[in-house]
Amino acid sequence: MNKQKLRRLTMAALCGAVAFVLMYFSFSVPVLSPFAEFDLSALPELIGGFILGPAGAIEIIVVKIGLKLLFKGSSSLFTGEILNLILSLAYVMPALLYYRRNRTKKGAVTGLVLGTLICVVVAVFANIYVTFPMYITLYGMNWDGIIAACSAVNPWITSIPTMVAFSVIPFNLLSRSITSLLTFLLYKKLSVPIKRLIEGQGGIENEVQHG
Repeated sequence: MNKQKLRRLTMAALCGAVAFVLMYFSFSVPVLSPFAEFDLSALPELIGGFILGPAGAIEIIVVKIGLKLLFKGSSSLFTGEILNLILSLAYVMPALLYYRRNRTKKGAVTGLVLGTLICVVVAVFANIYVTFPMYITLYGMNWDGIIAACSAVNPWITSIPTMVAFSVIPFNLLSRSITSLLTFLLYKKLSVPIKRLIEGQGGIENEVQHG
């Protein structure tokens, strides 16, 4: 393994570790749903991904989830981790792929908006057809129980469509928009010292651009 590849893997691991730590600083958003919990773990996924490219972003996401399972285990029989993986990929990958083809501020903004919107759409289908059905199967729950739990904190939720409209969509739109804004504001400030630390004067950036 050459030094450049080792440094890239090391940076991916470090970003994944930071993402894992940020998961500890999560907080619930009970006004939307008892299941809604927000953290900024996607921030190092995006920033690291912009530096290392899509492959690096995938490595960061895998490290984050792996560390979470190693140190905290799973409180949801892996359903939460599966959803986290799906939504992280749905959010980060479109943003990175678009930015790689349009390396401007406008391209970054468009990529972040695209990633946010795709993630919201994927979140709807992932929750309705993956996560909640897994909860129902694994915990012996039913849709009526899930709707009742949501309705207890958000009276606008009375059915699956209203749960999507007043919980799943607004939560994911809000959380991803906040992360996108922070990424846009912090990327340039953080990427320069990180790239100098790992590769020297823009070495990673040059590799990503021509790789």
